[in-house]
Amino acid sequence: MNATPTPHIGAKFGDIAETVIMAGDPLRAKFMAEKFLDNPVQFNNVRGMLGFTGTYKGKRVSVMGHGMGIPSIGIYSYELFNFYGVKTIIRVGSAGSINRDLNVGDLVLVMGACTNSNYDANFDLPGKFAPIADFDLLRGAADACDRFGYKYKAGNVFSSDVFYSENPRNEQWMKMGVLAVEMEAPALYMNAARSGNRALVICTISDHILTGEVTTAEERQTSFTHMMDVAFSLV
Repeated sequence: MNATPTPHIGAKFGDIAETVIMAGDPLRAKFMAEKFLDNPVQFNNVRGMLGFTGTYKGKRVSVMGHGMGIPSIGIYSYELFNFYGVKTIIRVGSAGSINRDLNVGDLVLVMGACTNSNYDANFDLPGKFAPIADFDLLRGAADACDRFGYKYKAGNVFSSDVFYSENPRNEQWMKMGVLAVEMEAPALYMNAARSGNRALVICTISDHILTGEVTTAEERQTSFTHMMDVAFSLV
């Protein structure tokens, strides 16, 4: 616990709450701090990866960016879990739908994450690890969606190491019931499992890979608030 600040987070131990809500875009973290937190205090700007701690309905909570891709969230979540005493990380992010019943703006509660990443090799396991969400967080998120009336599906995503793939092969993942494509969940779930902590990924469908429907960067940054409502309800 005395290894702070870390190479990537400029905070001291105690500056970050035990629950952190993370987003790939650091400006989305800033947006959450301004919209949801009372008296937010910035604890990080190393590499422009903004982080803030404040209170939500009297409970201390932090928000922070994590960047794009499994290596990036792998670094930040590892440091939060292992050096800052964080117990729960909830990622709110975007995903591309490969399910005909999941439209732009709908939510995906990520039960598990298929991947082409080799991240689990780091743990020297005698087989392949199945990265899954914390069940209590998942159940709480589903209950919150029902209360809010938000349309969602819970299930598997495909977490890719490649954004511009020359051979996406989404049809194969569709045949296995995979709902959407994103880029971060496995590292977060594996780091949570290894450190004995909790994690959940909630995604908003930002584009539909089958129909070609898309959203703008500004819309993704500031208008995907339903998943934020659900995440903060779990604090």
